[in-house]
Amino acid sequence: MNATIKKILDNYENENAGVKGNIYRMLNTGKLAGTGKMVILPVDQGFEHGPARSFAMNPDSYDPHYHYQLAVEGGCNAFAAPLGLLQSGADTFAGQIPTILKMNSSNSLSVGGSAPDQAVTASIQDALELGCSAIGFTIYPGSDAMFDQYEEIRELSREAKSCGIATVMWSYARGGNLSKEGELGMDVIAYGAHMACLLGAHIVKVKLPEAHLEQKEAKKAFESNNIKVDTLTDRVREVVRSCFNGRRIVIFSGGATKGEDGVLDDAKAIQAGGGNGSIMGRNLFQRPKKDALKLLDSVIQIYKS
Repeated sequence: MNATIKKILDNYENENAGVKGNIYRMLNTGKLAGTGKMVILPVDQGFEHGPARSFAMNPDSYDPHYHYQLAVEGGCNAFAAPLGLLQSGADTFAGQIPTILKMNSSNSLSVGGSAPDQAVTASIQDALELGCSAIGFTIYPGSDAMFDQYEEIRELSREAKSCGIATVMWSYARGGNLSKEGELGMDVIAYGAHMACLLGAHIVKVKLPEAHLEQKEAKKAFESNNIKVDTLTDRVREVVRSCFNGRRIVIFSGGATKGEDGVLDDAKAIQAGGGNGSIMGRNLFQRPKKDALKLLDSVIQIYKS
């Protein structure tokens, strides 16, 4: 327990020893152990986008064991996936890396419209049987279905906490009256991150925001208070501030596959803006394993700097 990790854990003032122990475990696993930074490998894209769109560019990644191996060999802090994928490697990789059970999922066959939603596809009992350190749950701020989602995570996170399991919340704004540009708007991303904290998330996952300001009243607040949004570092800093002034761990999604320089530039901005790290899926497992491990190590070196 070094000073960096103790400072982070002290921010979770109402948590039991089990929850704090699992947050500690994730912060002290892999190549970033003890730094307060995190890189998590999430593999829920098969559910969201289908197997061919997710794995065909790197056929090895059709195998669940491939993702466990990538997370372990790459020195990730944790590995997140839906129920069936975690079950497929639970014995082989038991105890080798903290796991996060993704509790709800959608799919690209659903229309969504103004009320995008996700179905709860796992239970806290599943998380206990798998030895998970945390559950993961997606909320869609802006969706006409968001209030039901908030009530679902209220119940699931309460049950998880009673079992000493932490909660990671994916907060992805979409639906309702939000424009496509607005889904990545600075004000919207910060708002969604803040709502995740208010809902009790221990770790918040959001997308990297753009400089666009979606809401008229929020735009006035940003401008009158001279909140900087020009650079990605500025925007990361504002998201971190919105997460209880940095009292909650906030990590940023890697998004769709991009060039190596783009991934590294994102990591540099996250580091400079005070973010806790990255949650990278397609930018890792859609590359050949050798290239993925090299890229992952480069990202980790940035967070160690």
